[in-house]
Amino acid sequence: MQPLKPKARSPEAHQTAEMVHRFVEAAREHLADERPANMVLLRGFSQKPRWPQMGDVFGLRAAAIAGYPMYRGVSKLIGMQVLETGASLSEELETLEKRWADFDFFYVHVKKIDSAGEDGDFDRKVSLIEEVDRHLPRLLELKPDVLIVTGDHSTPAVLRSHSWHPVPVLFHSAYCPGRIMSSISENARA
Repeated sequence: MQPLKPKARSPEAHQTAEMVHRFVEAAREHLADERPANMVLLRGFSQKPRWPQMGDVFGLRAAAIAGYPMYRGVSKLIGMQVLETGASLSEELETLEKRWADFDFFYVHVKKIDSAGEDGDFDRKVSLIEEVDRHLPRLLELKPDVLIVTGDHSTPAVLRSHSWHPVPVLFHSAYCPGRIMSSISENARA
């Protein structure tokens, strides 16, 4: 089966469609003798979305501290300033501490926990979550008005994939009434 030739849906897209077509043809030639995968699958070509910006919607100066490119990109798309940082959690928190006074909102992303789940490495995932736990006092020393610790989805190591399972959420704020819990887990219920 041959891939369909890209079709421009507007006059502005003709140049892009032609460029994608040339790329696919070059990939076909380059990968022709490879087995079992001998072609590329491309999808999702678009233009920059016109999403509301955090500063406009919430009146916040927002920053993202993330090492993984996708999260850096999405953060930019919604108007966050992406801060340069190192790859480790400790380096991310150093960036947070250095820039604390410059912003009203911080998004700090820890990709390695999700990656450990996708790799099926339960022990590493537990170790990384425990590392975040050890750094909570460091975060609280900054005296945030609100601190939220959560994930964007579950990634159980046993499944090696994203799943439908509940995602724990930890809120810490003088403005957030709630019950005191001694632990947070997938089994904790509000």
